[in-house]
Amino acid sequence: MRITAFVALLSLLLGSCARIPEPVGYEYSEQPKMQAAYHWDILASDVANQINNELIINDYLQTPVYVKATCGDENSPCEPNQTSSFNEAFRDLLITDLVKFGVPVQQENIEEAITVHYKVQVIYHKANRVRTIRPGLMTSIATGIMVFRNVPHQFKTIAAAGMADFLNTAAVKSSAHEVIITTSMVAKDRYLYRKSDIYYINDRDYFQYQDIRSQATELPFIAPDVPIKNNMSQRMQEEPGPITDSTPESDTNSSGI
Repeated sequence: MRITAFVALLSLLLGSCARIPEPVGYEYSEQPKMQAAYHWDILASDVANQINNELIINDYLQTPVYVKATCGDENSPCEPNQTSSFNEAFRDLLITDLVKFGVPVQQENIEEAITVHYKVQVIYHKANRVRTIRPGLMTSIATGIMVFRNVPHQFKTIAAAGMADFLNTAAVKSSAHEVIITTSMVAKDRYLYRKSDIYYINDRDYFQYQDIRSQATELPFIAPDVPIKNNMSQRMQEEPGPITDSTPESDTNSSGI
């Protein structure tokens, strides 16, 4: 009887407490990681292909196109020596791929040209994030190990090689930095095309995606270990007093004649 009453009282107390929604993670997903200029070329080729398709759909086959480098936002052109390594390389790669598709790309911006511009935003995560594996992978590995006990040696070798190939493709180090690359195509203040791509990048390569202006940082103010007031009083105690002349007055007044 006492146990039943205790359980009822505990349930009443727990039910009266305010509760917050439980945190739930997203479903398993994959996100590519940029680690080479070749990956930049793949993105530029994909963007150029989609831009070419949009020009065909909107009947802009003969309309000139100008690729504009932007720093910070779409309306801020980059100043000389301000663009990042990715910014310069991506613009060159994108122009090359557009020319391959036969798009009339202008070297200089003109009034009737369609503007293509892109924006790069670097994201840094301070928190330690949990990296998960594909659901069902551990179950498959455990099942395979049990089955391999009764198979010939040759099949074990093939299975081990297949597992090594899988681990090799999955051996990508996690990163605290990401980039969001947004490409837009505008004609007469109207978006004809807009696409945002998100990638992981190596932590030590983040500067390749930041414009020179955004890399400028302010030096933090480091306060002294000892409070200023106590530190000043301590210094006054440690510093010697004013130097006085210890020569006797009789000596100083003597003319020496």
